[in-house]
Amino acid sequence: MKQLMNRKINFPIKNPAMTMEALALQGQSSIHGTLASSIGARVKDLRKSLIKECFSHLENTEHRMEYVANVHGIEFINDSKATNINATWYSLGSMTKPVIWIAGGVNMGNDFKILKSLIRDKVKAIVCLGKDCSKLHKAFTDLGKPFAETHNMIEAVELARFAGNDGDVVLFSPACASFDLYKDFEERGNAFREVVKNL
Repeated sequence: MKQLMNRKINFPIKNPAMTMEALALQGQSSIHGTLASSIGARVKDLRKSLIKECFSHLENTEHRMEYVANVHGIEFINDSKATNINATWYSLGSMTKPVIWIAGGVNMGNDFKILKSLIRDKVKAIVCLGKDCSKLHKAFTDLGKPFAETHNMIEAVELARFAGNDGDVVLFSPACASFDLYKDFEERGNAFREVVKNL
């Protein structure tokens, strides 16, 4: 076992079968899932061309990093399924453009401060959608980001749109459960999608 651990293994990749950009599903969590799946597929001796074909045409799950629309150069992403800190951490981490973050709902004991470095580096403004925004506000108030509170999806989307500029992303990734305003994350995500499509 020790000999195996000390052995130097070299994996030359001269012509990669597929680049990250060619994957149908983007975002850190999707890429991690794709990589794990590809390892399993190779263990089962599936052809690389078949794996590449599959991963090029996957469709994203509704409400999970779902592209909704581009309105006046601002992308709107529906990530309503991100009902906890970990899911939102991956979503924010995958953003490459400035973010206006719509978050909030029922806090299930999450420590929002885990997101602090991502909020500092990637988020321009925060819109809190929920009945109680106090914990979210307290976690990030020292960062000096513009912060707005609302109990209404139409207002949340409008506030986010006005905070954004051409080339920005409005990311609806609540990091909280939906039960204060909606019956579940699907209803919440559908509400977001409908409002965006009516902009």
